Amino acid sequence: MSTDPEKKVSLLVFFMLWARRMRWDVPFIHVQALIWLEAKGSLAVLRCFRGFGKSTLLAIYNAWLYYKDPTYRILHQSESDPTAYKTSRDTQNVIRNHPLTRHLLPPNQGTVEQWWVEGASDFRNASMFAKGILSNVTSARADECQNDDVEVPRNIQTPEAREKLRYRLGEQTHILVPGGSKLYIGTPHTHDSLYDELESMGADCLTIRMFAQEHRIEDAKQNAYDVPFVPEVVFSGIGKHARVLVLGKDYQQTKTGIAFFTPPGTLVDCYAGSAWPERFDMATLETRRRETRTINEWDSQYQLHSKPVTEVRLDPARIIPYDVQPVMRYANGAAAMYLGATQIVGAVAYWDCSLGKIKSDASAFSLILTDARGQLYWHLAVGLTGEIAEFDEKERISGGQVHQIRELVIRYQIPRVVIETNGPGGFAPALLKQALKGTGCGVGEEHSSTNKQKRILDAFESPLSARFLWAHIEVLKIIWDQMRDFNPALTTQEDDYIDSGAGGIAQTPVRIGRIVGKPTETRRDNWRPDAGVHEVQVDY
Repeated sequence: MSTDPEKKVSLLVFFMLWARRMRWDVPFIHVQALIWLEAKGSLAVLRCFRGFGKSTLLAIYNAWLYYKDPTYRILHQSESDPTAYKTSRDTQNVIRNHPLTRHLLPPNQGTVEQWWVEGASDFRNASMFAKGILSNVTSARADECQNDDVEVPRNIQTPEAREKLRYRLGEQTHILVPGGSKLYIGTPHTHDSLYDELESMGADCLTIRMFAQEHRIEDAKQNAYDVPFVPEVVFSGIGKHARVLVLGKDYQQTKTGIAFFTPPGTLVDCYAGSAWPERFDMATLETRRRETRTINEWDSQYQLHSKPVTEVRLDPARIIPYDVQPVMRYANGAAAMYLGATQIVGAVAYWDCSLGKIKSDASAFSLILTDARGQLYWHLAVGLTGEIAEFDEKERISGGQVHQIRELVIRYQIPRVVIETNGPGGFAPALLKQALKGTGCGVGEEHSSTNKQKRILDAFESPLSARFLWAHIEVLKIIWDQMRDFNPALTTQEDDYIDSGAGGIAQTPVRIGRIVGKPTETRRDNWRPDAGVHEVQVDY
């Protein structure tokens, strides 16, 4: 057989020869993926739904690479050593049995971890080297690094785990020879998915979802809803209560969408454009939907949206954003605070004190405002820096974290600051009282003995579920990832800002105190509403 690479068959032909031998019916999505694999660039990402058969395709693709060039070297990595060995073993099987490659694998050559094909020229680095992503591969060299489902729950449970995964993947840059390529295949498992990051870096991407079109009704309590396409599959619910709704029995199609005979009163998903209808029929889809625990898991594993597969206990998407600053208004000698058109009637600041040591939480300071209806507005989430207090030559406080708080108290007219006195916060109240002299701002102390994870959940779950928690957009930027990543089962995680916010929510509402009128004091107006303030609009 000629070794001229220009006379070699394409990957699709190579695959169809194997499929005919295996008596497979080949779906169009596999043809699509194979054409893409052959034409991909040096950095490529294939996202495909669970059950797609990606590892099977990858083994055939690997055999084709050796068929084209026996000197080719592949570093294949998966989430663990045993998983990587599966694809290595499958690649060996294809090489031994494919009519175009059965001569390439000599008997008893290497192990399933590393092995060489006939024609290999580098006997230090195997044709195939298969290892888990957290295993040591520093000394390897490769023409292609493959990452097959390296992003899994155990690798990305915390920001530190995700950073460790990215560090290991970064090693591949130094393993690749000049002109080498990287291939990532898998499904997303978290909101800041590795695959999104690669796409933003300009990677060639192919995304094949279970359904091409999708529309979600969050809470189907009405009789009729507009749907932007004609649905082929309609699900209600997720988990053990999920089911496929039947056309003509549960709903009917309308000119603009669907109408229920009886509103399901739960989440409803409408889909069209099944990627593989022959394999995933209605019964199979219903079974998979029922055995999927959370809607996030379904969205990530079948529709390839970047979401954590576990249930998000604190979903920041349920916080209502705003982008205004509080202002003071004066009438009849009294002051009132407004946030846009909303009058603020209470506020509390909560300081979760920290000395900023390695592995310690940030020294987080949160300000929670509230209106007369009980709506909460998380206006500040600030990380204080430096020493707790700094003194001048006269032993007066001139800087440090307590001085930063004084500036915030004056700027935002804060009436009270509560300090968590656990740890370094034990001696902070006296220093803060000294720093706040002349502002009229009170200082409270809170020694928390409740489990921190429970305290955070207790504070946030009701405001989030009832949608009465607002947050300034700058706060959302800071707390978004901490809320999405929050896992009550973990005792070590980044939760300093949400812990501070939870403390502020737990202390709300707080009514505003007295006006301090001494001329030597820094003025801090009482903006609490009372019967003595009147704003009258007249037309003369």
